[in-house]
Amino acid sequence: MPPMDAGTAEKALATLPGWTLAAHGRALTRRWEFKGFARAVQMVNLAAWLGGTQGHHPDVRFGRGYCEVTFITHAAGGLTENDLICAARLNAISDH
Repeated sequence: MPPMDAGTAEKALATLPGWTLAAHGRALTRRWEFKGFARAVQMVNLAAWLGGTQGHHPDVRFGRGYCEVTFITHAAGGLTENDLICAARLNAISDH
């Protein structure tokens, strides 16, 4: 499956609050801010759980007070519909 073009990715991004498109247009990233380390770890675990259930694992960076999740389909060399679906699902379970 070829990656989606930047225009399609930008249109899809409008439906994903909090997510940004990488400058090269091949990845979606969202950063959550927290007070303390434990909540950041909880977010990492949530992203890992989602990745496991979807068979599509995100790249995750975290530290005291933050967690960044990036979706990209490495095999396609860019964004695919699966990345958008996973980002939307992560929003749904983390933003309530």
